[in-house]
Amino acid sequence: MTPFLGGLADIADRYDGFVLDLWGVVHDGVEAYPGVSDTLAALRAAGKRTIMLSNAPRRSVALIEQLTRMGVSRDLYDEVMSSGEAVHLELARRQDPFFAGLGGNLYHLGPDRDRNVYEDLPYRPVGMDLADFVLNTGPVELTGTVADCVALLENAIARRLPMICANPDHVVIRQGRRVVCAGAIAAAYSDMGGLVVERGKPDPAIYDLALERLGIADRGRICAVGDALHTDIRGARVAGIASVLVTGGIHADELGTRRGEVPDPVRLAELIRHHGESPAAAMATFVW
Repeated sequence: MTPFLGGLADIADRYDGFVLDLWGVVHDGVEAYPGVSDTLAALRAAGKRTIMLSNAPRRSVALIEQLTRMGVSRDLYDEVMSSGEAVHLELARRQDPFFAGLGGNLYHLGPDRDRNVYEDLPYRPVGMDLADFVLNTGPVELTGTVADCVALLENAIARRLPMICANPDHVVIRQGRRVVCAGAIAAAYSDMGGLVVERGKPDPAIYDLALERLGIADRGRICAVGDALHTDIRGARVAGIASVLVTGGIHADELGTRRGEVPDPVRLAELIRHHGESPAAAMATFVW
């Protein structure tokens, strides 16, 4: 049975650094959760290094600005890495064979707020008929669905365009409502026979980048905190670091709980077993 923590203080002495998910752990997409700043301050006071690691299809600077608007001060955490930042780095470096083979014309499937993933790089946003590849950052509208994108995906399939997915998440919970993400669109494109390359959790590559920035060599002294078993917890496992599952996030409905409530231990064990993961512990919310 997975141990259930009262807060991170219960295990903090085991680790020197923490990899923290954002959406579902630190904030709900609009507001920071109560007590987050206090928890980050306690981690800093305990001498722990922290990095925010998010499947967000925007560069890290945009996440810092968002956290600041939410009242989470920049001096409360050390580093930030996003899936959008990882894609930006791949597009800039062109060292990976897939990225090295890309042409210069891209079709951006996503909202304008995600343009910073590519706009300072030598790529030209064009229509689907001229594109060399699709950069998928998610539905244009927060209410968008995969069905809204089917016609675009069919056009891309007809042209055999590869797709870069800048956010592997399929869905997030935004103030209690489910919002479709780029990962759901990418999955549909893959099912249609399209070639998809993702950067973000649970891909080990983004953990290598994040842990390099965190600056702690011993992965046995690092713990990830996240609310999604299929990305946060799985990604931590494949990266060789421990993890803590926050149960009040994306799996709350499956567990039959509201945020802050302790789930039934049998139901929690069944959920974890279903996903084939083994977090070191679980906690209701991100608290010290």
